[in-house]
Amino acid sequence: MLIDGIHVLADVPRHWARLRPQRTCTIFEDRLVSWAEFDRYCTRVATGLIAEGVGPQGRIGYLGKNSDLYFQLLFGAAKANVVMVAINSRLAAPEIEYICGDAQAEILFVEPEFLGLVRRIDAGSVRKIIVMGAAQDGLEEYDSWRDRQSDVDPVVPSVPEDVCVQLYTSGTTGVPKGVQIMHTGLIAQRLGYLSTGEAWAQWGDDEVAMIPMPVFHVGGTGWGFQGFYHGATQVILAQADAGAIIEAIQKYKVNNVFVVPAVLRTMLSHEAARGADFSHVRVVHYGASPIPEDVLVRAMATFNCPFVQRYGMTEASGTITYLPPEQHVAGSPRLRSCGIPFPGSQVIIGDGNDEELPRGQVGEILIKAPWLMKGYWNMPEETAMAMRGGWYHSGDAGYMDEEGFIYIHDRVKDMIVSGGENIYPAEVESALSHHPAVSDVAVIGVPSERWGEEVKAVVVLEPGAAVTEPELIAFARTRIGGYKVPKSVDFIDVLPRNPSGKLLKKELREPYWAGHVRRVG
Repeated sequence: MLIDGIHVLADVPRHWARLRPQRTCTIFEDRLVSWAEFDRYCTRVATGLIAEGVGPQGRIGYLGKNSDLYFQLLFGAAKANVVMVAINSRLAAPEIEYICGDAQAEILFVEPEFLGLVRRIDAGSVRKIIVMGAAQDGLEEYDSWRDRQSDVDPVVPSVPEDVCVQLYTSGTTGVPKGVQIMHTGLIAQRLGYLSTGEAWAQWGDDEVAMIPMPVFHVGGTGWGFQGFYHGATQVILAQADAGAIIEAIQKYKVNNVFVVPAVLRTMLSHEAARGADFSHVRVVHYGASPIPEDVLVRAMATFNCPFVQRYGMTEASGTITYLPPEQHVAGSPRLRSCGIPFPGSQVIIGDGNDEELPRGQVGEILIKAPWLMKGYWNMPEETAMAMRGGWYHSGDAGYMDEEGFIYIHDRVKDMIVSGGENIYPAEVESALSHHPAVSDVAVIGVPSERWGEEVKAVVVLEPGAAVTEPELIAFARTRIGGYKVPKSVDFIDVLPRNPSGKLLKKELREPYWAGHVRRVG
């Protein structure tokens, strides 16, 4: 059952500061913060935001890598009923500018290494920039700003249906979409997990969890919330470095960790994994992209503990289905499944009219759950389209077997998942189309042993124009985040289109995916 007294994020630090004041709440590098200190810091953030004039359901932004300070901001903002907008620090300056303007963020908290990016943009509604480190260029530093605020909890009213986090996903139309996650989304999802009654979903009194995945993804913020909700000690890593993860697991005796398959693969091949002591790891959670079976089998042998696959998306506040530990058997076809729906949620495989298809037939994965998003920020038409008929339309194509296990087969949308990052071709195509030598362009995902999929651009040049593959890749890097930049470029005379002019991406992808059972990485 859910923890009595925790209805919104602001209740979390209050609850555990009362029950476990001296217990360590966060560990980041050499900084350990107790629950009592964490609650006090969150209160100061809240009173500081109120003093700065940020009102209920106003937005603040965070641009940086993972840090314990981010979670002080997240839960502190919740105490002021303010929405946290975590911005992908891997984005290019124009993309960051768009998100700041679209979110209407009033205060931007920035790590020092990203100040150069911020100086190159028009931050729009941002009234103040606070640096998460030593003061620079006359900007106030976070520690001094926080510590001059009041320690009196403002207890600003909020309800579970209020938005607490706004995370941006890549946009099918070429611009990112702000997914509004509600307090009830994160908390109700915990009820789904706990309702399984399975041991992996329960958290002990002395649990130690790790947050290695980026907080600008639901895999960082959403996963992190779970540990905070249960009063665990959270080991926070600045980034998902394989060596650092292996070291921290052993040093802090981590019990619970979530990683994407690309990181898991890198960990297995890291020299530090040989002879490492993983005996304290109770559960390894993985997801965000399909995992090669051989990688999964090797990981299971290395960690020798239960594994749980979690399939979901930002719009579902994280996870919607899970593959239980007992289904993780080497050689079993179930290793290719993303599991079954959590209690309290409903998943069907729909046809083009949102009618449920018979078992075994491929269609779109449609979802109903109390933890779905409130909607896309300032995008009512996109929200209505995604939620039409009362179902969230995932854009993933799959099928369900006779026992209700779901298998992802392909994608209804063109989204590419590379190393756990969602990349929409429209964004990459838009960037490349600005090059004067490009007449027509299509971007597709192709198989990658390391990343699952990688980005490939297929380009038609203007008559008489010339440009090389490295030149186009370098051009794209100035306009979009590095992880979205094509790894390769092919040049052809004409792109395949149907009589109405629609690009035939399936036909374009076919040669690269020949011999693969699934058309996803």
